[in-house]
Amino acid sequence: MDLLLVLIVVFGLLFDYTNGFHDAANVVSTVIATRALRPMIAITLAAILNAVGATQISGVAQTISSGLVDPLNTTQLAVVCALIGAILWNFLTWYFGIPSSSSYALIGGILGSTFAHAGNGAILWHGVIGKVLIPMVFSPLIGFGLAYLLMKILYLVISHEKRSQKTFRYIQIFSSCIMSLSHGLNDAQKSMGIITLGLFASGLLMTTTIPIWVIFACALTMGLGTASGGFRIIKTVGFQITKIEPMQGFASDISSSCVILAASSMGMPLSSTHIIVGSITGIGSAKGAKHVRWKIAKKLIAAWVLTLPGAGLVSYGAFKILTHFLHR
Repeated sequence: MDLLLVLIVVFGLLFDYTNGFHDAANVVSTVIATRALRPMIAITLAAILNAVGATQISGVAQTISSGLVDPLNTTQLAVVCALIGAILWNFLTWYFGIPSSSSYALIGGILGSTFAHAGNGAILWHGVIGKVLIPMVFSPLIGFGLAYLLMKILYLVISHEKRSQKTFRYIQIFSSCIMSLSHGLNDAQKSMGIITLGLFASGLLMTTTIPIWVIFACALTMGLGTASGGFRIIKTVGFQITKIEPMQGFASDISSSCVILAASSMGMPLSSTHIIVGSITGIGSAKGAKHVRWKIAKKLIAAWVLTLPGAGLVSYGAFKILTHFLHR
């Protein structure tokens, strides 16, 4: 079997695994911060529901496989280098506990390696702008707004917040489950898309339709990645931005889920990281600006801005270096 084809599948699943312990850590951060669930129970439950959500195909996988770059101008090496850029960025940000976006790391990797191989003409800019750049800017703002509004409504409706927190501790378990399902529905689709793009570039597929075995392999791998945890990132998201009680955790989960599910239905490969942090900042702001650690939020925003170009540069460099050695 072609070595590059093997690398595409292996690296694709490795990226899916890193996505599991990197981005999925955000999914359980609120339910762990509020102590509604113990860490290992929360992570195990999220792993199962991420896997279930991943088996439900949305338009996100198709966007990754054929909506951002021209599949006919993509090679096996370009796909491998895209995955190298995304994986290295994921490990780097995980090591420093920075909840950057695996989604935009992968997209940056795809754009960087494709540009290195075929130039600007191979990039479908209408898809990049409409499905990636515009949602990248507005999705965390929408998450912030929904969470802020929902918290204000809850503050108006509920007269005894402290008494209600115990009830919301149980309700938040449900909202956390919805969050995990929606994460699997959007994030796992990206790994399916990049593997399918690689199979198409290898000539094994006539179209960019996602094969069944790819769906289940990515669903299982994301579940395993989630089960391995991601406590560095959980600490940042769940404990360092604002104080989260069960009612606030519920509002954050529901707001994030609504944005992610809506985007998945439109084939937009969003960053769950951006949305969750936006929602958490929203619930903190609803209580007052002083309840948000804006210094932490600014650092996270800086990491997000750097993710897409950073991973793109890594994949661009990887393509140039490997091309040089392969043609010696």
